Amino acid sequence: MATNTTQYLGTGRRKSSVARVILTSGTGTFVINGRTFEDYIPSPASRLDVLQPLTLTENAGKYDISVNVFGGGLSGQAGAIRHGITRALLEINPDLRATLKPAGLITRDPRSKERKKYGLKGARRAPQFSKR
Repeated sequence: MATNTTQYLGTGRRKSSVARVILTSGTGTFVINGRTFEDYIPSPASRLDVLQPLTLTENAGKYDISVNVFGGGLSGQAGAIRHGITRALLEINPDLRATLKPAGLITRDPRSKERKKYGLKGARRAPQFSKR
């Protein structure tokens, strides 16, 4: 029979990526889409970015983290995971807000790709001008 452990959920978004994060008390296992953390995110800079909320709040290694993430690229997914971890930590302890807010981790990053406009080749790129 399964043990009755408490799960803390957090949904993170960045660009077109969405991450559903589940934190359970444990030894610090980190699984993303069924793969290990190091296997899924190869860049050391992105790894530091994802673990930032845990290191700031000194909770690294205290929780098992399970993530389901989809959409976007690796950078956007890393930002979504970081946002989801932050929200789950706030669900555990709302007092951590004082630590996470100044670091800018609570706010969802609103930047996303600008749409292409008609008459242009890209979002802002105009067709080449010919004088003659």
